[in-house]
Amino acid sequence: MNIRLYNARILTMEKGRDIFRGEVWVKNDKIVYVATNEELKAIDSKKLPRITWDYELDCNDDLLMPGLKDAHTHSGMTFLRSYADDLPLHEWLYEKVFPYEAKLTPEDIYELTRLAVMEYVTGGITSIFDMYLTPDTIAEACMDTGMRCVLCGNVNDHTSTPEKMSDEYQRLNNVSPLITYQLGFHAEYTCSKDLIYRISSLAHRFRAPVYCHMSETEAEVAACREKYGMSPAFFLDSMGIFEFGGGVFHGVVLDDHDIDLLRMRRVSVITNPASNLKLASGIAPIAKLDRKKINVAIGTDGAASNNALDMFREMYLTSALSKIYEKDAASLDAVRVLRMATVHGAKAMKIKADVLAKGKLADIILINMHEPNMQPENNIVKNLVYSGNKSNVRMTMVGGKVLYKDGTYNIGVSPETVYKNCNEIADRILRQ
Repeated sequence: MNIRLYNARILTMEKGRDIFRGEVWVKNDKIVYVATNEELKAIDSKKLPRITWDYELDCNDDLLMPGLKDAHTHSGMTFLRSYADDLPLHEWLYEKVFPYEAKLTPEDIYELTRLAVMEYVTGGITSIFDMYLTPDTIAEACMDTGMRCVLCGNVNDHTSTPEKMSDEYQRLNNVSPLITYQLGFHAEYTCSKDLIYRISSLAHRFRAPVYCHMSETEAEVAACREKYGMSPAFFLDSMGIFEFGGGVFHGVVLDDHDIDLLRMRRVSVITNPASNLKLASGIAPIAKLDRKKINVAIGTDGAASNNALDMFREMYLTSALSKIYEKDAASLDAVRVLRMATVHGAKAMKIKADVLAKGKLADIILINMHEPNMQPENNIVKNLVYSGNKSNVRMTMVGGKVLYKDGTYNIGVSPETVYKNCNEIADRILRQ
């Protein structure tokens, strides 16, 4: 399918390239051409054969840019939105989350993931790094709706096993161009030492990175030091978990030694500011991580702890909280934050959708600049981070397919059906 996106301003997110007016051409699921208006005039002067377009979109001088990457989420937790609130992490997790999650069926998680996908695409999110209970039905829901999903293993002492994760890693990395799978486990505190060793052995077998929740709270870090005599970062590294890189979700409580270790092991840190605030976990040292050249990405976490799957809110909080943490209003520029939400997210997730350029995946969003919160245009990038919101997203394209445009979904199911199914699931699990 040949797609032409024209009359646009374009933010490619390539280093050193400013916003320009031009066009983006897409063939099937890849970008084949990104051109300025001047380059297009030169092409026209050569009178080359015209391309037959299957779909053309006049962008009305709005902004095309790479889609946002939600680099940590639990899509199936939408059923707990606004139910398990106003509790500290340990009580929230063990009293309100784990007991109800145990009642979910794979079919439930399929439906709940479709609800999350609707929320993602309205907010310009084109790929998700999803850790939840039934990877097969998450993959199915994402394939059916057209969402790009990197699945993350969810091994712990109570759900899944390294053997099952090995099977998923080999199967789900070959099931669809929209789906990839990375090794992962819930956290040090939900996994025995023997289990972590077995996960490490699997990572060495596949020579693959590993991802997990880590250093989310002071209590978690203190408990690990008491149990193993070292921080979670050093304990997991001593088990060989980070031999081939990977990533940690949250990374709130990190000292300088932890940070140096993560840098040496090429480990990404995925920050989740809204969730960390709501659960009173703390503020991550994002500017320090960035100065140390650690790849920092941004995620929403799940709807049970956030409660919105909204990367615009996460970008604002990432920058604003860093300024408070460092007591320095200049500590983390909006340009850096937007790179975390796009380029760095793609790097953490290992997908080729970081910038708008030839050969990259056609995961593209269109931002409405004709809204009061985006005017005046003193600095468009800073408008995106500091005043932008989900209402500015006109279009979300994943793999060359428009999943959302101007309030209309193209995900293979009606919103009313998804809402009905998900409310029935919540009623059955939470209120019976």
